[in-house]
Amino acid sequence: MGEFSPFHWLIVLAIVVLLFGGKKIPEVMRGLGEGIRSFKEGMHGAGQGTTPTTQVSPPPAPASTPATEEKK
Repeated sequence: MGEFSPFHWLIVLAIVVLLFGGKKIPEVMRGLGEGIRSFKEGMHGAGQGTTPTTQVSPPPAPASTPATEEKK
């Protein structure tokens, strides 16, 4: 019971094709491949100890609006 025969894999493949359709499967596999690639790059980068930092500029100071100038 713990072993799958080629016939079992064909049944699983047929069910997957019925559920997702033939056109959707390449998109799913492409997304899975990109996810695995991203995970590997993240693991490789984490092992080096350096993380890329991004510079975030502070938001600009709010300009005076005509409504506040009228109150003066």
